[in-house]
Amino acid sequence: MAYKSPGKGYADVANHFRALIKSGELAPGDALPSVAEIRDQFDVAAKTVSRALGVLKGEGLVTSRGSLGTVVAKSPLVITGADRLDRMARNGLRYAPGETSSGHKVMRRSVHDADVCRALDLEPGDEAVIRIRVFRQDGRPTSVGVSVYPPHTVSEVPELADDARMTRQFDALYTERTGREVVKGQRTAHARQASQDELDALEIDAPPHTAVAVLVTTVVFHDDEHALGYWEDVYAPGAHVPISS
Repeated sequence: MAYKSPGKGYADVANHFRALIKSGELAPGDALPSVAEIRDQFDVAAKTVSRALGVLKGEGLVTSRGSLGTVVAKSPLVITGADRLDRMARNGLRYAPGETSSGHKVMRRSVHDADVCRALDLEPGDEAVIRIRVFRQDGRPTSVGVSVYPPHTVSEVPELADDARMTRQFDALYTERTGREVVKGQRTAHARQASQDELDALEIDAPPHTAVAVLVTTVVFHDDEHALGYWEDVYAPGAHVPISS
């Protein structure tokens, strides 16, 4: 694997390896190059390398492992659905090492959620296709992914309504069939109380009437005419989610 990067500062070196870990190209347990190798490849001083590795250790992404040197920490990050798209575009990896998904559901439902209706320009009660899946790391549920697609998106990508896992991402299929670019909007995050369905999916056994806070990220996809899809990720308490600067 090539580790060469044009960056010269410790932040550039740290960002390079952070990106490889986030994309799944460096898996938990994989060793990073030695300090001497990183010095040569980035043309930086040993102090710069040490500082970069210190940043990654502080973020919980890597750890020191004796004679093995610095290795990627186990299950360091839970990425968003939008980041998963970026990862697939970069290296074709749908899942990171140790990551799987379960509980796949596809349904047609009337949409009444005000935020979803506003994002997709739907009237309350309009029908949309909703896809749900639970992402797991080493068998443990880490997040629930929900995607909602209005009728005009489903008409171009009818596979979205099939009760089966998609073999290709909807944005690539949409662009291929319409010639229109799919643009990812601003990702936002907020905290709220988890629903019982979300607690069940995340296998959280909370006492009745107990409020459990979860982090939620959302993003809307568009072309030059329509909103095409609304994605929401709900993370288990304690999940470490990378937030783009």
